[in-house]
Amino acid sequence: MNCLSALERAEAISQIQKEEYDILIIGGGITGAGILLDATTRGLKALLVEKNDFASGTSSKSTKLIHGGLRYLKQLDLALVREVGRERAVLYRNAPHLVIPERMLLPLIVGGSFSKFMSRIGLAIYDIFASVKPGEKKKMLSKEETLALESGLNEEILLGGALYSEYRTDDSRLTLEVIKTACNLGGVAINYTAFTKFNYDNDQINGISAIDTMSDNSFQLKAKQVINAAGPWVDEIRENDGDLGVKKLHLTKGVHIVIPRNKLPIHQSIYFDAGDGRMIFTIPRGGATYIGTTDTNYSGDLNAVRVSKEDVNYLITAVKKMFPATDLSVEDIISSFAGIRPLIHQEGKAPGQISRRDEIFITDSRLLSIAGGKLTGYRKMAKKVTDMAMERLVNEFNYKHISCQTRFVVLQGGDISDIGAFKSDLEKSLSGMGISEDQAFYLTHTYGSQSLKILAELNGEDKEIALAIAEMNYTIRFESVHTLLDFFIRRTGRLFFDPLSIEKLLEPVAKKTASLLKWNEERIDKEIQSVKLALKEIVQFD
Repeated sequence: MNCLSALERAEAISQIQKEEYDILIIGGGITGAGILLDATTRGLKALLVEKNDFASGTSSKSTKLIHGGLRYLKQLDLALVREVGRERAVLYRNAPHLVIPERMLLPLIVGGSFSKFMSRIGLAIYDIFASVKPGEKKKMLSKEETLALESGLNEEILLGGALYSEYRTDDSRLTLEVIKTACNLGGVAINYTAFTKFNYDNDQINGISAIDTMSDNSFQLKAKQVINAAGPWVDEIRENDGDLGVKKLHLTKGVHIVIPRNKLPIHQSIYFDAGDGRMIFTIPRGGATYIGTTDTNYSGDLNAVRVSKEDVNYLITAVKKMFPATDLSVEDIISSFAGIRPLIHQEGKAPGQISRRDEIFITDSRLLSIAGGKLTGYRKMAKKVTDMAMERLVNEFNYKHISCQTRFVVLQGGDISDIGAFKSDLEKSLSGMGISEDQAFYLTHTYGSQSLKILAELNGEDKEIALAIAEMNYTIRFESVHTLLDFFIRRTGRLFFDPLSIEKLLEPVAKKTASLLKWNEERIDKEIQSVKLALKEIVQFD
């Protein structure tokens, strides 16, 4: 059984009801994914359930960077810089197709967050603590050198600049590949399966009640240890087990807007002062550039997080201050996305001041909950909570202790010795098929070595449509795609970064999906309308 095949979902749902798992994880974001992989590689029988699609919450709406921790130097948190720097190096080794080196430009401005002196010292420390490779170490720039790189910067406030090393990723693809790797090693992950309540034996949690949201069928799942990794929903899950206690989540909203690359023709990623003590990223991706992020308190509906006019105006104002010649306006935005950070509340602190460190909560009923943290540190977060689960299994169920194994686990698609050579070979193959060479970059950094399976399915005269259909075929069979939005948002990123391509692809892809998943005409129409609605919502601001 392939639990990640949409074609085998019914069998997978039936099977998980028959088993008792060592560990059951609630939440299919990057933290839950990391726990599933950690537990599975220790030889534990592990199951992950997610109420929506994998990575449908915060883990598809981050700034999509594997940070080295520069921002934490401002808080003098050198331990955190060292930790995320080391984790970044691990991830770059284990997922070279998903972790792309970026030279980030840091403009130094009058009254800015980083002075020339502190930048020089801070970036030198950053290079050491973040394990930066020799060829990627920081470079300090004069004002003239900075303008030579980016002539559109505000000359009146510019003092100079610095180039330093960051790594870009696709957060939802990273989450998915961690899950796929775990499932390939024996783990089980089921999306569209919602937690409804805890089950107990002598006041100890021994499983959960769940519902298959696609069929509305309810069932019971058994496990010795349940882990709550539901991100912004962590407190909602905790409340089902009683009082939250003193420690609670502090939710903040982060918004990004996406514009055509020619509306802000920068040559590399830039990290600049917003003018209010916060910093903003502008990051090119394909034919688009995305800009973010905001950091504001959030208390609204977690299932319908929207981008406001205030969010958009804040980001546009910041861009215009740093790039005064740009004529950027709301009408130029082609998409947007908003995510919620599940931080640990700290009394009296503003959103931007709250620590990004993770924390684990444990109750008398033995529920483990984890919240906080960053995308870059997901593996260490998973290790901490799985260590605690392992300790209980050893002490109470006589399991043999097995330590964390994930440091050297290559993620699915990452079995490529030379990414440059792989991409070059792919360009040649695509050229022979009549497909734009630009697609080689997209395929390499979306699917890695799995691209070859997709290209083997290529069939049709219109190569753009044929490639999208081949992708859909692959993602249905191997990545648990059940809706068109699963595909256009979290598997391919098209809704956010190439929404104009969807008009041509929508109906052919819907037709292919319907044939595989046995959709009737009503379901086809519903799916198409959901994509059309999403295309409207990404450019509508409250």
